[in-house]
Amino acid sequence: MVRPDLPPGGEDQARADLYALLSRLLLAAPDAALLDALASSDPILAEGGDPALERAWDQLTVASGVMAPRLVHDEFSALFVSVGTPPVDPYGSRYLAGYMNDTPLAHLREDLARLGLARIQGRGEFEDHLGALCETMRVLVAGAPGIRRQPLDVQRRFFEAHIGSWCMRALDDIGNAEGANYYRLVARFAQAFLAIEAESFGVGEESDEQA
Repeated sequence: MVRPDLPPGGEDQARADLYALLSRLLLAAPDAALLDALASSDPILAEGGDPALERAWDQLTVASGVMAPRLVHDEFSALFVSVGTPPVDPYGSRYLAGYMNDTPLAHLREDLARLGLARIQGRGEFEDHLGALCETMRVLVAGAPGIRRQPLDVQRRFFEAHIGSWCMRALDDIGNAEGANYYRLVARFAQAFLAIEAESFGVGEESDEQA
């Protein structure tokens, strides 16, 4: 059971850290310092579970040690930044409704307001960008200055309502996009982690029902 009045435990802190990393990688290209940090990171151990996350993390950290920051920056720009519609546009409204700034974004903003959260002033991306949603999940899991972390059922409802139904399609598009090299590995890692999150929320829901 999550105690919002206490700091997150080891597992929740690890989840929050991975959400924070995904947010950072999806919202901007990693700089040299982040690539170096990833390259020297400890492995993620599957501990008898699905090894997909362990493999994806290993591939990402190895690539981080050999990719030049300029090349990663150019790749990010080619995939996510362009005049008009970029090759990859990981916004929930686009995947759920077919249009930017549509009903899914309005519903998301209503839920964020109920949670006391809002878009950071000056942030270019809308709240339904996958990177922004990963940052929201980080806050729900671990809290933030002046913001209490949320119970697991709140995390689950937010994930299912605003992330789970479309994120894998967006990550497939990132991984399969022409020119995706480093970000193909970012997409694989994100898929492995978010699949575990979705499965864990499902298990948690079943446990709640049986309690």
